Parts: sequence; C-alpha cells; structure tokens
Amino acid sequence: MIRQVKIRVCGRVQGVGFRFFTYQQATKLGLVGYVKNLDNGDVEIVIQGDNISIAKLIQWLEQGGPVSARITAVNVMELIPESQLVAFHIKY
Repeated sequence: MIRQVKIRVCGRVQGVGFRFFTYQQATKLGLVGYVKNLDNGDVEIVIQGDNISIAKLIQWLEQGGPVSARITAVNVMELIPESQLVAFHIKY
C-alpha cells in the first residue's frame, strides 16, 4: 500500500548537512518526495512509498538522523498520496 506523510523535524537540523543525509536515506529506501528547510529553522520532509520504507525513515529520524544533527522533535502527518511525486529531491 502506498502512503504519503509530511514530517516536520525540529532541533539543530539546518546547516549540518541534514537535507543531504535525508536525501541519501530516502533514496536508499526507494522513497519519493522532497526535503526542504523552513524559515523557522525546522525541516519539512514529504515522502511517499510503502509502509515499511516510510517506517524505516521515521525510525532513522527518531533515533537522531545524521550524526551532525540534534533532533528534538519529529512530527508526522498523514497526507493523501500525490501521483506527481516521481523522485526524491532537495528543495532550495
């Protein structure tokens, strides 16, 4: 079953390579979507894929993500899957 979620990651997650490491992890798991910095210092991730791959990415985030980051909160919201997502990319 394909599902899509929006994740907001809080903490020290900008300026530490977080988007790049998230891109690598999501691509490795076969997920599509994007990661982008938000104006308030958080990072937003929208991912679409199977339940197992999404759960693995969320688990990676909850366990601290990349070593350089200091994650204080991971908030997940279910979305309706969008058919236009075909790859994972970093939004600038």
